[in-house]
Amino acid sequence: MELQLTLKGQENLIRQIYHQLRQAVLEGRLAAGDRLPSTRELASQLNVARKTVTLAYDLLFSEGIIAGRPGSGTFVSDHVPPAPQKDSRRRSISSIQVRPAWRNAASQTLFPADPTRYSFRLGVPDISSFPFAVWRNLLSAGSKAAAMSGYDVDPNGLPELRQAIAKYIAFTRAVRCEASDILITNGAQEAFDLIGRVLLGPADTVAVEEPGYPPVRWVLESQGARVSGVPIDEQGILIDRIPKGTKAIYVTPSHQFPTGGVMSLSRRLALIEWAASRGIAIIEDDYDSEFRFEGRSLESLQNLDRHGVVLYVGTFSKILFPAIRLGFVVAPKPLLAALSIAKRITDGYSSLLKQATLAKFIQQGHLGRHVRRMRRLYSNRRALLLAGIKKTLSPWLVPISSAAGLHVSAYTVPGLDDQALTCLAKRSDVGVFPLSSLYKNPNGRHGLILGYGATNSQDIEEGLRRLGSILEKIGATHRSRG
Repeated sequence: MELQLTLKGQENLIRQIYHQLRQAVLEGRLAAGDRLPSTRELASQLNVARKTVTLAYDLLFSEGIIAGRPGSGTFVSDHVPPAPQKDSRRRSISSIQVRPAWRNAASQTLFPADPTRYSFRLGVPDISSFPFAVWRNLLSAGSKAAAMSGYDVDPNGLPELRQAIAKYIAFTRAVRCEASDILITNGAQEAFDLIGRVLLGPADTVAVEEPGYPPVRWVLESQGARVSGVPIDEQGILIDRIPKGTKAIYVTPSHQFPTGGVMSLSRRLALIEWAASRGIAIIEDDYDSEFRFEGRSLESLQNLDRHGVVLYVGTFSKILFPAIRLGFVVAPKPLLAALSIAKRITDGYSSLLKQATLAKFIQQGHLGRHVRRMRRLYSNRRALLLAGIKKTLSPWLVPISSAAGLHVSAYTVPGLDDQALTCLAKRSDVGVFPLSSLYKNPNGRHGLILGYGATNSQDIEEGLRRLGSILEKIGATHRSRG
């Protein structure tokens, strides 16, 4: 152990060493049982005579703060009282001012840990079905090359991964791009952060869908942007409701979050033309459209764009597993150059080891096979969930039509408070998400969002049964009062 001790001058070195070690023990920085350096080692570290350290240790021995173990060395005594709890109030006092955006920033996460036994968690894929043995082999193969890289790495990402992604999204999503149009990010959230840094100034207005995906709102608000919620209908965002002076528009056209709707082709074309005529950027979040279960998916906005106004954002966290934290942006050349600079300034580049592993995973066909396998699994769970809602919960819930993704949303009947229902469900060990919490408008519609990515068939059935029992009791209470 190398202790960080600071000696001032040459006066009373013994007392200085003694006091600093004693304080480190009493404050808990050195815990009971921690081994101390030998007197020779510490004297060498501090560039003092060994006798000086020996005498300091003797003082600590005399107070029972340290103890010797024959043949093992010197250790912090097991009989030292535990360190007192730190006064958090005293620690929090500071004259440094934090920007209001960060003092008031949302502290919650959209996907918090859910302690319920029957959890319909959002945004979580089934990691138990992921081929970790394959991933582990590829990870091992790429570790040496990644470890040998220095700081001078292309912030846009490894060429082989960008090439693999370009081919993959061209085939699966008809995205028109080359490897040179892609920037690798630490998940989609970093992509949104970089886009905000490059495109927006303080107090610039960004339009987002209402209801919509809160983490995008949070990151843009933290940058000082004014985020304006725009209503949606069955065809997508209402263009005529987008505020004047808007600098960027965020949409989820292939699988609207959270309703699950798909933006119509006519609305897609109209949105692109409207944005292009005003020089407004469109941020297209295509977060889980690989899992489509009905019909043919529409072309991405990026594919339809002939004006260079669409930035296409994708993520592998929903396809593979959340901890991978790899995403990407496909952007027009001038914007990509600025995003690349922003990436280099903020964190340099994303993990080379994960990039190299993912590149091989895609190139060798594992991603395609995994998506096909998971699509079948999720399709069965989705069908089971929809059938259960229709059979058990139809008096209280009306499913919203959706053909893709890892969740189903349903409106509650008038008068049924979704947040109160969420609390009652939690008491019955069932985890659901209230739709109204995703509206900034307090008069937003009520409903439930039920994720099935990480919820097996048995838990879906039992969770719906318990939810049905809760709703039966609510209905009986209402009938008795009526």
